[in-house]
Amino acid sequence: METIAKIRRDYHVEKKGIKQIARERCVSRNTVRKVIRKDEVEFRYERKKPRNSKLDAYRQDLEELLSNNAELPVRSRATVLQIFQELSARGYEGSYESVCRHARKWTDQQSSGLSKAHVPLEFDPGEAYQFDWSQEQASIGGQGMRLKVAQMLLCYSRMPYVRAYRRESQEMMFDVHNRAFAHFGGCCERGIYDNLKTAVDRIGKGRERKFNRRFLQMCSHHLVKPVACTPAAGWEKGRVEKQVQDLRRVLFTPQRSFEHLEECNQWLSDQCIHHAKTHAHPEFPQRKIFEVFESEREFLIPYAGAFDAFRSSQVRVSKTCLVRFDNNSYSVSAQVAGQSVEVYGYAERVVIRKDGEVVGEHKRLFGKGNTAYDAWHYLPVLTRKPGALRNGAPFRNWALPEPVQRVRERLSGYDDGDRQMVKILCAAMHHGLDSVTVACSEALSMGTCHADVVLNIVSRQGQCTTVEAIEPPSCLRLREVPQADCERYDRLRGLPDGS
Repeated sequence: METIAKIRRDYHVEKKGIKQIARERCVSRNTVRKVIRKDEVEFRYERKKPRNSKLDAYRQDLEELLSNNAELPVRSRATVLQIFQELSARGYEGSYESVCRHARKWTDQQSSGLSKAHVPLEFDPGEAYQFDWSQEQASIGGQGMRLKVAQMLLCYSRMPYVRAYRRESQEMMFDVHNRAFAHFGGCCERGIYDNLKTAVDRIGKGRERKFNRRFLQMCSHHLVKPVACTPAAGWEKGRVEKQVQDLRRVLFTPQRSFEHLEECNQWLSDQCIHHAKTHAHPEFPQRKIFEVFESEREFLIPYAGAFDAFRSSQVRVSKTCLVRFDNNSYSVSAQVAGQSVEVYGYAERVVIRKDGEVVGEHKRLFGKGNTAYDAWHYLPVLTRKPGALRNGAPFRNWALPEPVQRVRERLSGYDDGDRQMVKILCAAMHHGLDSVTVACSEALSMGTCHADVVLNIVSRQGQCTTVEAIEPPSCLRLREVPQADCERYDRLRGLPDGS
């Protein structure tokens, strides 16, 4: 291009001849004539006859693979490298670069530029936030695990909040909203969501949506107006979509390792603040994200407190005093066996209620086929079936205080040891486990472990040793104080004095 410019200046400005220009610029006269006659500032080489390629024989197979791949969901699509390997398995011996060039050309032909065009969005402070889920990989307790990561972003300040869960269920969604709004110190007027099944029950025409009842209760609690995006229109919440891609490289690449999930979430919360304090705002390059967030805080709706973030279901208690929730089983009090109860699933715990009264509460289990026992739920059954204490599943790894456990071990050698141990455990329900523990320790120091001795010590602990004096009311006080005179009785008997 530089040589072409010099030739054009020599001819049009300096008025030099073709022969002189060719001699001074060391180019052929034909080249000079071509530059002057075509009056162009750049020449491109175009192959008139296409070169034979090894891909020609497999072009139809490649386009078929690309077409089938494009019809799959985005997460299931193969990469160009995988398509190249499939083509090589069919006999293709050409290069990977040729396949890449043809794949790019084919993709451009299938899509128009209009379908890739979007309108830039703009938000006011405190106007809206965007919410989305992503899937990430991490090592929890030395085991590789796929985490469901909730992503929330304030649209104006770009302040992020990220938290990982084992499920993508409704109670997890409620929990992350409670934590995010507490983290921000408030919430926005609108929340922008996908058409999540945990939020939207039915998609109508246009913007019409029928939201889930519990989801609407959560939005009403936080004074948020929910807005669902148009199906397959991710650009409507493109800021949180971009956050997913950006923070994935920062937070989960390479794969992170944590001892437990709570440690992971604490680290994610700290990293969100660090990211906001160290990265410039896209629209205000001279300010950090955290600085813009501080200015947006005054526009947020004040935090209304935590929403009761549970998902409930009505279930029937089995004969083994178990209820099933989310593919796992939890024990309840034996008094409600065979009856219907309400199970409230929270992000980290499960509460079972009967007519409003709590009949069971456990730490939430994940996975499938696990069972959480509370041995105290089965104690009323032991009074009728004491033999179940030996092999009952709830009592296998029962963590009792050390003195009570020693009494249990010693009583196991007695013929009626199970029945005696059940009596001791029943006393713990009425007098408290601490009292029974002290009684067992005292009985062991006396060289015995019999239930009657332990129960006697427990009953003595409950006796009141001191009685407070009661001041009688004035109307009940004696006017004449009685005198201790035994001779008065002799006079009543009519006996002479001294007889």
